[in-house]
Amino acid sequence: MRVVFAGTPRFSVACLDALMHTDGMDVVGVVSQPDRKSGRGMKLTPSAVKQAALDSGIDVITPACLRDNGDALAWLQGKQADVLVVVAFGMILPETWLNAVTIAPLNVHASLLPRWRGAAPIERSLLAGDRQTGVCIMQMEKGLDTGGVYARRTVPITDQTTGADLWRSLAPMGAELLAETLPKIEAGLQPRPQAEQGVTYAHKIRNEERIISWNKSASEIDRLVRCFSPRPGVRTRCHSKWLKLIAGKPLPSTHRSSNGAVVETTHGLDIACGDASVYRITELQPEGKKAMSATDFLRGAQMYSSAMLGT
Repeated sequence: MRVVFAGTPRFSVACLDALMHTDGMDVVGVVSQPDRKSGRGMKLTPSAVKQAALDSGIDVITPACLRDNGDALAWLQGKQADVLVVVAFGMILPETWLNAVTIAPLNVHASLLPRWRGAAPIERSLLAGDRQTGVCIMQMEKGLDTGGVYARRTVPITDQTTGADLWRSLAPMGAELLAETLPKIEAGLQPRPQAEQGVTYAHKIRNEERIISWNKSASEIDRLVRCFSPRPGVRTRCHSKWLKLIAGKPLPSTHRSSNGAVVETTHGLDIACGDASVYRITELQPEGKKAMSATDFLRGAQMYSSAMLGT
């Protein structure tokens, strides 16, 4: 099969690597997003997918947009691809691209469709308290993640699962499932239409969602911390300075304090939350400093023992 691959972040590289090392697959081209400035020197840096393609000697393009881009479309058509495989590419593909392959345009989507269609399925599944998630190999069509599903695989979400855990597990899982499913598609496997019930949308994460509201329950705050730990992290203000929360847990206790108040400091920073619940911060990073345990933080900052977080 002649394959054109479209992807951008490190998450996508596992699928590209699987395609390059699967018998019967020929990756004839790669599409990725343009280089971005990064690092202290703000140097233009290629995406993880572009770098992987260059390292393997694969022809790669990085168009700023695809719609009404005749040169990019001509490049794709010239590849005479059987399938177009899209994994976290980050751009909407026009219908001209979807129609430019002989078998099907495919997407490796990190959710159990139809739940969590859209941009941030991994984060939304964890934030919502889902007990499982997974990956689907989906046929792409004009609608947002509405196409039929060829194959799926699940992974549990526990009370200790972090966002980083899901990224690490779903990337190789999707790559393995993709390598298994493509020969079946070539042999005639047809996708199953998605159920009409249970549709949810994984909207892009906004920066303000990573600022803690202590009016939420301790369980909600715990999911928020685990979702974005260790990077990019969630934040709260205390004495007009930011604290990034890295780890903690909800406690089986209640309080009568104002939400955001420190209620105990014996084993960490125990914070009053909504529904009279309590969340214990065990690891954090003060503004401008390195990450540390909450107990080490309190030794050098006793003023926080009676603080009000979120202010």
